[in-house]
Amino acid sequence: MITIKSISIVIPSEPTPGGLLHLSESDQVVQFSHASVIHIYRPNTNTNTIPFSFETMKSSLSRALVHFYPLAGRLHWIEGGRLELDCNAIGVQLLEAYSDAKLDELGDFAPIGVVQDLVPKIDYTTPIEEWPLFLVQLTRFSCGGLCVGTALCHTTVDGISATHFISSWAKLAQGDNLEDHEMPFLDRTVLRSSEPLMPPRFDHIAYTTKPPLLIGSKDAKEEQKKETSVTLLKLTKDQVEQLKKRANYDTQLQDPTIRPYSRYEAVAGHMWRCVCKARSIDNNHDDQPTRVRLVVDVRNRLNPPLPQRYFGNAVFLTITSTCLYGDLLSKPLSYSAGKLREANERMTEEYIKSALDFLTSQKDVSGLRSKFDVRGDTEGPFQGNPNLSLGSWINVPIYDIDFGWGKPVYVGPGLLDTEGRSFIMPSGVADGSLNIAFCLQTQYMDSFKKYFYEDFN
Repeated sequence: MITIKSISIVIPSEPTPGGLLHLSESDQVVQFSHASVIHIYRPNTNTNTIPFSFETMKSSLSRALVHFYPLAGRLHWIEGGRLELDCNAIGVQLLEAYSDAKLDELGDFAPIGVVQDLVPKIDYTTPIEEWPLFLVQLTRFSCGGLCVGTALCHTTVDGISATHFISSWAKLAQGDNLEDHEMPFLDRTVLRSSEPLMPPRFDHIAYTTKPPLLIGSKDAKEEQKKETSVTLLKLTKDQVEQLKKRANYDTQLQDPTIRPYSRYEAVAGHMWRCVCKARSIDNNHDDQPTRVRLVVDVRNRLNPPLPQRYFGNAVFLTITSTCLYGDLLSKPLSYSAGKLREANERMTEEYIKSALDFLTSQKDVSGLRSKFDVRGDTEGPFQGNPNLSLGSWINVPIYDIDFGWGKPVYVGPGLLDTEGRSFIMPSGVADGSLNIAFCLQTQYMDSFKKYFYEDFN
């Protein structure tokens, strides 16, 4: 269905600084594989748009790499299970592809089937020194639609930095230049541990504790083997508001001074409860422990804040306290939303600095590195059943990426292969509605969807 027409390596259009780039401890503990994202564009009907040109995309990518030159480099291993970035300008990989299908044949763009073929594949059996840090596949459809499928090495950037880079490339593709305030801030030493190194001031449970197991299990090996399914859930603005109102109802009655729960807290809390309810069909234990893993952007939690265009991973893991199925299901939505807020608010400036000191003090960080979406990857702690990992793209400007063909109609993950993992995302309609990509064991998916939608008016 998809034919690769060409594969090329794109290098910066001008000479760039060489040498080794220091990676922060927050870079070291994210998974070193690539995060895949698809950006879907409908056929051009607006006379103000620019026609698609592969050569324009290629030349503007080359120009973008002058400013974002670390992405043209390569990683290599150093002691302690850590990585270093060699800014050697070897380049990024660009694929040109064509599909005889129409965009409408891809359904809702959930990351299953042919949608997974819209993002480049990386051979993780080859040495890490050979992996491009950025790969992009430009797929044209028979209807005139386009997909920009990107794969960015997570060690190099988080979602906000990835969006900054791709938005900058898009601006250059339109023929504009980047202004000074749009340039990336590349010095990662601003996010480093204390000097001299101080002992951690907190117990960093996201790294020091293992996720709860199913009652009666010694490990998660059997759960990891089970078949999973991926779905794309949709919530209208009205449904989101209903969840917010439900989460805040009891809280506001008891204590009006508590800040109202956000969209993310209400939706994620609802998901957690519905997943527990679905999983409890086979695991009818009110005392089954469960927790949720979150990723928190810390750019504005430090004093002074990190530079606005900090380019790297300014994210840290946090986890909820361990809760019981019985409590989550018997108590109101404010209970699960509150547990998510507690985990988020734990990430104070002092906690972040303590986390940096803790990670720096580890002789080997291999065991702390997050698991990510690589087929067949069974390394690292299993974050799935009875647990969840709920990511948020709600505040990431993913729909501002305009290469000259208008804004995308859909942006979402190109691969989602980890059980219990979810991304809560804005929709392309920009009306307050949300899309949620979610991977769950197949045996629970239908029940989960039923519980997820059944209480809406």
